[in-house]
Amino acid sequence: MGFFDFVKEAGEKLFHAGDAQAASDAVASTPDDDDAKARLDDLNRTAGEAIEAYIATQGLPVTGLTVTFDGASGVATVFGVAGDQASKEKILLCCGNVTGVAQVNDMLSVDQSEPEATFYTVVAGDNLSKIAKRHYDNANRYMVIFEANQPMLSHPDKIYPGQVLRIPPVE
Repeated sequence: MGFFDFVKEAGEKLFHAGDAQAASDAVASTPDDDDAKARLDDLNRTAGEAIEAYIATQGLPVTGLTVTFDGASGVATVFGVAGDQASKEKILLCCGNVTGVAQVNDMLSVDQSEPEATFYTVVAGDNLSKIAKRHYDNANRYMVIFEANQPMLSHPDKIYPGQVLRIPPVE
């Protein structure tokens, strides 16, 4: 459990991240404006629901999933019980690899404990073979990374700078 950092400007575009910031700025400039506060709450709730829906499309085993979002700070907080460690990590990545999310507060627990993977942020010029070479000393192990990030990755060549990937421990 804890906070994980992500690139706020990179990722799936599930909602208009600027809306929550604009509403938050309006509340800051006029703190007694109940309409602005209600709009901010609605935008944050909608964003949290969009992230939950995205996770649901990935078919990851999780019970009691709840995602809250604070658009002003870019923090998504995720609650629930994941079926296993790999699913927990994929859920965190689903939350963080969304445009507008800068940090994910991990409040998930896991049914079956396993060794944790590391997270790696893709930089320009990266491909899965280069990442595999860096982490496993073997470029041919790129499929391990690809499989560890499915179903979020649809093809080994479709990664982008700022995306965060799970790198499973060496077996």
